[in-house]
Amino acid sequence: MNKGIFFVAIDLNKPMLEQGPFDVVLHKLPGKEWREIIEDYRHKHPEVTILDPPDAIQHLLNRQSMLQNVAELNLSDCHGKVGVPQQLVITKNASASTIPYEVTKAGMKLPLVAKPLVVDGSAKSHELCIAYDELSLLKLEPPLVLQEFVNHGGLLFKIYIVGETIKVVRRFSLPNVGKHELLDVDGLFRFPRVSCAAASADEADLDPNIAEHPPKPLLERLARDLRRRLGLHLFNIDMIREHGTKDVFYVIDINYFPGYGKMPEYEQIFIDFLLSLVKNKV
Repeated sequence: MNKGIFFVAIDLNKPMLEQGPFDVVLHKLPGKEWREIIEDYRHKHPEVTILDPPDAIQHLLNRQSMLQNVAELNLSDCHGKVGVPQQLVITKNASASTIPYEVTKAGMKLPLVAKPLVVDGSAKSHELCIAYDELSLLKLEPPLVLQEFVNHGGLLFKIYIVGETIKVVRRFSLPNVGKHELLDVDGLFRFPRVSCAAASADEADLDPNIAEHPPKPLLERLARDLRRRLGLHLFNIDMIREHGTKDVFYVIDINYFPGYGKMPEYEQIFIDFLLSLVKNKV
């Protein structure tokens, strides 16, 4: 189905100002040099829609600032409650030997999820590990973010945002940790990317209390408020439901311009979104 959309690759070996004309520029290249190129182009071509502004994207590339906007939201009147797990940033200059002290000082409880501080698009930046005891904290490599582990029934909701469209898919996640596991398990357990497409739980026979999607009004308000606060059109939210509750949710990660190929009906949604941008401009 031809909608009159042409995707043209930007040649990085030529000045961007000599290329085009473009209606929309889609980009996901890291680095200061590319940011400066895009900002310069945006300044000289204000009529072109840039998806998304580099400064806004920057906000999601650091896990210290990533969840701040969620923590500041008040969604208590939307059929549920959304928060972020308690977290602690361990900076690059910190010694691993000080981590147990910092954790105790912050009043955080084990187990803790450790994630790299910077999200740079590499597989390594999406790896995480779980520290079950104080000794395992000494094996961590700063800079990183420590999040309190929230039991969530081994299920994660990936909420894809494309403009005003919201799609939810379920992914298998880390299993619950109880007192029994804490007594029996020690050490540091490393996990590759937990919620990859291969871990899809949409077809699985799951406990309805765990598998039920977050309420639609809650997702709509969360997506709308985050779009406005972040200044972004293309991102996804990783959300969990606290085990044993119906309406207590935590956002544990936000990713810019995720792999939309894993989202149902992504082609049609993306086409409609691009056409709406041009139509709104006209």
